[in-house]
Parts: sequence; C-alpha cells; structure tokens
Amino acid sequence: MNDTFKHKGLRKKLVAQLREKGIQDENVLAAMEAVPRHLYLDLAFMEHAYEDKAFKIGAGQTISQPYTVAFMSELLNVRKGEKILEVGTGSGYQASILVELGAKVYSIERQKLLYDCSRHLLKKLHFNAKCFYGDGYAGLPSFAPFDKVIVTAGAPYIPNALVGQLVVGGIMVIPVGEGSVQTMVLIEKRAEDDIVQTELGAFRFVPLLEDKSWAR
Repeated sequence: MNDTFKHKGLRKKLVAQLREKGIQDENVLAAMEAVPRHLYLDLAFMEHAYEDKAFKIGAGQTISQPYTVAFMSELLNVRKGEKILEVGTGSGYQASILVELGAKVYSIERQKLLYDCSRHLLKKLHFNAKCFYGDGYAGLPSFAPFDKVIVTAGAPYIPNALVGQLVVGGIMVIPVGEGSVQTMVLIEKRAEDDIVQTELGAFRFVPLLEDKSWAR
C-alpha cells in the first residue's frame, strides 16, 4: 500500500487539471489530492492512475474518471457529519472521497465481487464507510433518512425509493438515461411534494443493476 512522493506529485498535477476544468470547491480538491487513487486500480492501470480517465475494475464496472468524481462531489456540497447514501460502491474511491470530506457514508453495491473487494480495501485504508451488499434501487430504508444521495451508475429513471429516503432539504446527484451516455441530474427535495430537478450535462457511466422485483 505504497503512496510515494511521485504519487503525491501526480495527484497535485491532477488537482491542477481539475481546477482548470472548472472544479472550484477547495474541500473537494483537497480530498482528491489526499486520496491515493492508484490503490483502487488493478496493477495493469497503476501507471495511469492520475490521468483523468475511467478504468475497468472488474465485474463489468469502472472507476469513474477523476473529473466526474470531483464534479459529483462538488454538486453534493458535503458538510461534515452529513449522512450520505452512495449507490454503487464500485472500487470504493468515491466513498473514500466522501469520507475524506467528513461525511458519514453508507454505500451499497450490487456486484458481490466488488462489494467484497471494496469493503476490504476501505477498511485497510481506514476510510470508515459502512458497506452493504444489495439492490441500489431500493436504497437502505432501515438507515434512512439521508442528507444526500449519490448514484454512481447510469439509471434509466430516478428511483422513487431513493428520493423517499432523502430528508426534506436534501439533494441527490444521479446520472439518468439509457445507453452509453446519461444526463447528470441534481434533485432537490424542498418538501415531500416539491421535488426540483436540474440537468447538468452529459456523462458516461456503466448501467445501474436492478433487482427486477422492485418497482419504481
């Protein structure tokens, strides 16, 4: 679990690139500089860990490109102590960024292989996220409500269960759309019957897996 001066230098360069691309939240940038992304990748991709690219992590899934992670984290506007539900643990990298930002993270993963690997890695790196194996569309009702929700895979629609698990005043960030390109959507729950959606550009995500027994 080496994090060398070279790795730290490469992270500084990555953060400079993210700043140039429009990321302004200094807390997010500091978290991106602090978390060693190379430790979340297969050995084959280690040398490219600090390029602004997505990489395969197994089970047909990817680790998102750093800009996407930073963009979604900035949209969440994380405050220390907030309770955040992450749907799609994947490699565990996004969860680590949220923990670094001071959030209490509850993360759910549908792929058993990724769940086992990310839970072990997060524990080893001392990022204290609570990990769960299950259907992300259903969220974690027994731990709700959440201040924020982040979905890290493309969803064909916005799951009502996830909106229902937000506190009033809470927000959710979710890429929505079928096919290879989704639209990033910011959802603000201003009241139980007042949900505001804002579209924020096109991104690419692998699809969110659904337990077909769950309705919208």
